[in-house]
Amino acid sequence: MSGKMKILITGGAGYIGSELVQYFIEDHEVVVIDNLMYDPTSLLRYTTSPNFTFVKGDVRNTKLLGTLMEDCDVIIPLAALVGFPLCDEDPRAAVEINYEINQWIADNKRPEQKVVYPCTNSGYGTSEDGTVRTEESPLNPVSLYGRTKVDAEEAYRNTENCVTFRLATVYGPASRMRTDLLVNNFVLRTLRDRILVLYECEFMRNYVHIQDVCKAFKFVIENWDICVNDTFNVGNDALNMNKLELAKVIQNHLPLEIIRAEFTSDPDTRDYIVSSEKIYKKGFACDYDLDQGIKQLVNAYSIIESPWYANY
Repeated sequence: MSGKMKILITGGAGYIGSELVQYFIEDHEVVVIDNLMYDPTSLLRYTTSPNFTFVKGDVRNTKLLGTLMEDCDVIIPLAALVGFPLCDEDPRAAVEINYEINQWIADNKRPEQKVVYPCTNSGYGTSEDGTVRTEESPLNPVSLYGRTKVDAEEAYRNTENCVTFRLATVYGPASRMRTDLLVNNFVLRTLRDRILVLYECEFMRNYVHIQDVCKAFKFVIENWDICVNDTFNVGNDALNMNKLELAKVIQNHLPLEIIRAEFTSDPDTRDYIVSSEKIYKKGFACDYDLDQGIKQLVNAYSIIESPWYANY
């Protein structure tokens, strides 16, 4: 990454975006477009920087989006309806925001403009045979959310000068907090109730700290020549674990009774083990472990604990 760049982040006031801005704002110009669907204060800390510009708007306004894209060097499309409950609540908006506008960006960006797009491990769906999922594994999303994200990933994979991520389940505190993500939710429920009722205890998931996700965006932009036109899982390979294992780690930090629900199914049927070895071989490494994240969440929840911070 040489010289000062102009970076456009769509949905930049959200969970990841509100943290990602800090990774670029010191050395680059950052423009965020967001409709402020959730926390209108998540970006306030950046407003004193001359390198920061905020535009309130809907990413589906292609006239506005096209104007913002014109002189950008890098586009990071984060705008999305995230999670299967939110997408199922408004399927038309989910398709428009999660897929169609990303296809429009892919079709209308200039060839020299870089795009880093975050898809999700949700695209892997379920892994009944226990096979470790790599970037070469078939995708089998089990929700509208997963399908729209996979379709958007495909749009960028068919476009030059793009990198796509498949993010593990993200955790950790952020300026725009999310309490519905599994680790964040388990810690909050433990603090509030001291009891966790677990459904489908054996379902596997991979996790990654939000700051490591932000670091991955910066890493690929700084190492564009060795990452361009490729797809990377972004997770912590030490954190492939099932729900019961996750609860027991939390139990090491907080008083917690774990109850296994034997006869009730979980509507979230995602179940997979994922390897991020490919991006590790490029030189990327995660900095945060689960114990650090849990301690940070406990501190964060001493300040906030409103369910308003969930995506449903």
